[in-house]
Amino acid sequence: MDSREQVDILIENGCVITIDPQRRVIDNGAVAVKGERIVAVGETAALSSRYRAHRVIDARRKAVLPGFIDAHAHAGHAMLKTIGGADGDAWTDACEAIYTRASDETFWEVESHLAALERLKAGVTTGVSLLGGGNSIIRVDDPVFARRHCDAVVRTGTRSIVAVGPSRPPEPRAYTRHGPHGSTTRNVDFATMYEVCKDIIDACHGDADGRIRIALTLPVFAPAHYPEQAEYEHAFRSQAGQYMALAREQGLAFTQDGHRAGTLAFAHRELGLLNKSSFMSHSIDLTDDDIAACVETGASVVHNPSAIMSIIGRCPVPELIDAGVNVAIASDGAAPDRGYDMFRHMSQCMHYHRRHFRDPDVLPHGKVLEMVTIDAAKALSLDDQLGSLEVGKLADIILVDLFKPHMMPMNMPVYRVTCFANAGDVCMTMVGGKVLMEDRRVLTVDEGEVLERVTVAAQQMLDRSGLHHLLDEPSTLWGRSHY
Repeated sequence: MDSREQVDILIENGCVITIDPQRRVIDNGAVAVKGERIVAVGETAALSSRYRAHRVIDARRKAVLPGFIDAHAHAGHAMLKTIGGADGDAWTDACEAIYTRASDETFWEVESHLAALERLKAGVTTGVSLLGGGNSIIRVDDPVFARRHCDAVVRTGTRSIVAVGPSRPPEPRAYTRHGPHGSTTRNVDFATMYEVCKDIIDACHGDADGRIRIALTLPVFAPAHYPEQAEYEHAFRSQAGQYMALAREQGLAFTQDGHRAGTLAFAHRELGLLNKSSFMSHSIDLTDDDIAACVETGASVVHNPSAIMSIIGRCPVPELIDAGVNVAIASDGAAPDRGYDMFRHMSQCMHYHRRHFRDPDVLPHGKVLEMVTIDAAKALSLDDQLGSLEVGKLADIILVDLFKPHMMPMNMPVYRVTCFANAGDVCMTMVGGKVLMEDRRVLTVDEGEVLERVTVAAQQMLDRSGLHHLLDEPSTLWGRSHY
C-alpha cells in the first residue's frame, strides 16, 4: 500500500526559482499542489518519496517560477494598439471617443478576453487593469461594463484587479450606450460615477473565489503640468476624501496613473492618498519630497519602463529602492506600442537605468525578477498569497522552456529568464492549482473564437467612432529619422 500523502499535482525535475525569503534556486526541484495551494517545495527526490499525485508534470529542462504580476495596465487598450501611428494626441483622443461613445458591452468583454489571453500565454497570472485610460477616461457610467470585463477574466481563469473611479474633469461627461434598439447618450456627473463605482464593488469584488478584486483610482492632480486642472482643485480634494473613505470601508487598494515631479508629495500631504495599500504608476522625475512621501507612508511605485511617460521623463527606480521604497515593474499595456510580455519589460527596465547611469551593474537580474513577482505582489497587498513559491501560497505557477537555442547553454537560470526569455517560452500557466495553458494551448476558452470576435468588435468600434483614418500609414513612416 502506498503510504505517501495524496496531492493533486506534483511538478518535478524542474529548475525551481522560488523567490522565497532565501531566494532558493533548486536545480532538480519540485512543487506539490493540493487544491489551490502549494503544500511543498523542495528537491524532486524528497517530494516524490513523500507525495503521490493525481497528476505528475515533468518540468525537465524547464524553469518553474511564480506567475508574473503586471501591476499597471488598462482595460480597453488591447483594441487600440498603434491607432494614430506616431501622433500621441490622436491616440489619446481616440481613447476618449471610443471609451465614452463608441464602445458597447461586447467591446469590453472581448477586449478583456484578448488581454487575458495575452497575459495568460505570457505567464502573467495576475494583472491590474484600469477600466479605461488614455487621459483618465474610465467607463463608469454603468456597472455593466466592469461586469462584462470581469466575466471574461473569470472564464479565462486568471486573476485581475480592476481599478475604477471617476473620469477626469470637467463634469458632466457624455457617455453613449449602444443596444439592439439603438443608441442613447446621457451626461454623467461625479456623483453618479461614485455610485456606479460602489455598485461595481458590490457586484464584482471577491468574485470567482477572490480571483477578481476591485481597486479604486482617481485622476492625478497635477496643475503644474496640466494648468487646465487648477480650476478643479475643489473637485479633486472632495473626491480624494470620498474615495479614500470608501477604500478604507471596503478594504480596497488604491492606485493612480501618471504621477510626475511633485504630484506624489501633494497627493500625500494635501489629499491623503498615500498609504501601504497605495501603488502609484509612472512616477517620473520625482522630487526628494515625492520619494520621502513614499518612504513615510509605505506606498509602492509602479515603474512602466516601456511606456511613453518613461521617454519624456525617468522614474528613479534605483534611487527609490535604495531609499526603501517598494517598486514593481508593469506593462502599462497593451497600447499604444507595447504588450503584456513582462520579459520584455524586465529587460527594458535594466537597460533603461543602466544607460542612465552608464553603469552595467545597476539593477541586478534577480532584482528585476523580484519586481514582477514578490515586489509586485507587495504593491498589491497580496504578498501573503502570491509572488513566490512557498508553502501555503496560492499555486500560481508557470513553466519556462530552457531547452531552446536562444536560452542555451542551460545554466545560470535566473539570467536566462531575465535576459533571453520571451512570452513565447512560457509553456505552462497554472492559477490556483488549475492548469490554464499547456504546451502553448489555452484550455479554458476557445482562443480562435475569441480572436474572431475581437476582429468584429474592432471593426464596429471604428465604424461607430469614425476613426478609420487613424489606421492610415503616415507619409513619414519610411526613410526618415523622425516622424
